Amino acid sequence: MLSLPDPSPSKSLLSLPAPSPSRSPRPPPPPPSQKHATPVSLSQIVISKQAVNSENRPPQTPNNNTKTSVKQPILLQTEPRRTNPLIWFGAVVCLVFSLLLIFFGIATLIIFLVVKPRTPVFDTPNARLNTVYFDSPDYFNGDFAIIANFSNPNRKLDVRFEYVDIELYFADRLISTQALQPFTQPPGEIRLEAVHLISSLVYLPQNHAVELRTQVQSNRVNYNIRGTFKVRATLGMIHVTYWLHSRCQLQMTGPPTGILVARNCRTKR
Repeated sequence: MLSLPDPSPSKSLLSLPAPSPSRSPRPPPPPPSQKHATPVSLSQIVISKQAVNSENRPPQTPNNNTKTSVKQPILLQTEPRRTNPLIWFGAVVCLVFSLLLIFFGIATLIIFLVVKPRTPVFDTPNARLNTVYFDSPDYFNGDFAIIANFSNPNRKLDVRFEYVDIELYFADRLISTQALQPFTQPPGEIRLEAVHLISSLVYLPQNHAVELRTQVQSNRVNYNIRGTFKVRATLGMIHVTYWLHSRCQLQMTGPPTGILVARNCRTKR
């Protein structure tokens, strides 16, 4: 047998680097976990129909009509709308009407402050009771005359009485009426008109008939005069029309020479 030489210790041993004193040795990695399979029989295997259908369903292409879960804001750019010409026309008419109202209001105020219009006055300075007699218990006849005084207290306004109606009342019963012709009064004028009021077979309720007989016997007869007038006041080209209502309470002595004892007259618009 041949003897083999002993291997050199320098060549037989591999030189390993010495561990660094500053680094600690790493722990060995954990062994891989092993899954233990449990044997399952064929009868326990269940395949869901939904899974099969999902596997056999062809891939769907994206559809633009499908609604996305995220709503994106939609910005619409609207064009300015033109105003209807009828609206402009109505606005112009309202503006003109307002200006006219302001103008006439200022003009009326100026006229009122400069002219200072006053209401015409109606009065009865004199009256005469000629007759009161009864043909029957409920029907009577009478003759009554007054002097009507119309005065225009304005200094710059002409006044025209376009409608004049004078009524005679006993208590609240109308017993005679008389209308006058229209007339005009210049500023500051006084006009006297004779008014003759005749009652012919005028019906009076029993209580009113008894009251009139009592007043005639006591030599104090109370009559009421009511006047209704339509008046037009004129200043140059400007004129204003309004209604006047006059009330006069007259106390007369008994007929046939009944005279005016007391009176109270008021005129208002």
